[in-house]
Amino acid sequence: RGAIEGTIAPAGGCPGKFFTSRKWTYEQGGLVMRDHNGQPLAQLAGAGGRFEGKSTAGEPITLSR
Repeated sequence: RGAIEGTIAPAGGCPGKFFTSRKWTYEQGGLVMRDHNGQPLAQLAGAGGRFEGKSTAGEPITLSR
C-alpha cells in the first residue's frame, strides 16, 4: 500500500513555521507535514481520532477536527 498525499492551504495565524506548510503525506501509520520546499515540519501519529506528535523543532503538535 502506497503513501496518501494531499495539499495544505494555511490560513493566517498559523503558529511557528506552519504558515509555510503546503503538503502532507500519510504512510505506515504516520502523518508528515512539509513546507513549500518539501522539508518536514512535523511528524505525527494517529491517537484516538486526532494526530499527535512533534514539530522538527521539538514543539508538541495536536491536530483534530
